[in-house]
Amino acid sequence: MTTQTKPDATKPVERPENPNFSTGPCAKRPGWTVEALADVVNGRSHRSIPAKAKLAEVIERTRAVLGVPDDYRIGIVPASDTGAVEMALWSLLGERPVDVLAWESFGAAWASDITKQLKLDDVRVLDAPYGKISDLSQVDFKRDVVFAWNGTTSGTKVPNGDWIDATREGLTICDATSAAYAMDLAWDKLDVTTFSWQKVMGGEGQHGMLVLSPRAVARLESYTPPWPLPKIFTLTKKGKLIEGLFKGETINTPSMLAVEDALDGLKWAEQIGGLPELMRRSQANLAAIEAWVNASDWVGFLTEDKAVRSNTSVCLKVIDPAFTELDEAVQATAVKDMVKLLDAEGIAYDIGAYRDATIGFRIWAGATVELKNIETLLPWLDWAYSFARATAD
Repeated sequence: MTTQTKPDATKPVERPENPNFSTGPCAKRPGWTVEALADVVNGRSHRSIPAKAKLAEVIERTRAVLGVPDDYRIGIVPASDTGAVEMALWSLLGERPVDVLAWESFGAAWASDITKQLKLDDVRVLDAPYGKISDLSQVDFKRDVVFAWNGTTSGTKVPNGDWIDATREGLTICDATSAAYAMDLAWDKLDVTTFSWQKVMGGEGQHGMLVLSPRAVARLESYTPPWPLPKIFTLTKKGKLIEGLFKGETINTPSMLAVEDALDGLKWAEQIGGLPELMRRSQANLAAIEAWVNASDWVGFLTEDKAVRSNTSVCLKVIDPAFTELDEAVQATAVKDMVKLLDAEGIAYDIGAYRDATIGFRIWAGATVELKNIETLLPWLDWAYSFARATAD
């Protein structure tokens, strides 16, 4: 590779105070220490009065912070966001045809489950490559619609909820795991919404949240899927919603340590100003990255359209023509070396692009990440790229 100029290879002096830029589990809230979990209900049954009170508190604080309507049910379910999505797909689909939006790996996974596991016949997969978004104008709301609000592995999100038909006949099933708490979810347009604690709130993994609208509850109580349902997916009994699941009576045993950690994150969110401040912090992080990208001649956004660019899972690619003309394997090795170099320096952990995505980087910019840490990271990326260019020469 030949270039006329080289970036300044001088190592930056200032270092991020927190190098955790992973997209999940994500950075803990500022100031977090393990002492935040001192009030955990430890060594007790999750069905004990104090444990059930903690679980119910998570549900109610979640409702308050996110502004979930009073007539929507909120439940804590097993297996993180993936478990919540699968619970919805297996319990609700099959009553009518389905549209699945897939512009990154998780949308593609839901499409695969619907077509290959549930084996539904009338399924349309509206797909798009990484960095783009499905044609939202083609969605048919007479059908059930399955989509991710934010594509975690591509850095591409829906622009808003305006494209969703308020008079829809089918249900909308929304994977919102890297959107909830950082984006303005249109609750009146969402019938099933799923997310996990480990994303924007920086909580622990393995627990998912399932939010059901009255329309989703009506479907559950009026429709029985033709396939067997594992106990872990069961939401109804004798044709009625199991209301206890939405009051903290979980299907399986939850980690009360993780519950306490989730409560800590929710209390922090309330203290700093709730959802508006969470969204502002994430947008400020994205704005800092955008300013840096705009001034750079070597890096760009995987999602070029700002209207659908994620403010949480920010995905970047190398655009330097002298680099991109190299063999793809050489590019991949150079970028991996950059990621390893920043990890070894203690500057940034886990920022490599998702394995199926375009070669590049993925930086978490959610609300628990301090703007100062984002700003401090960026010169180090320039520094690391100077080594990547030298290696590839």
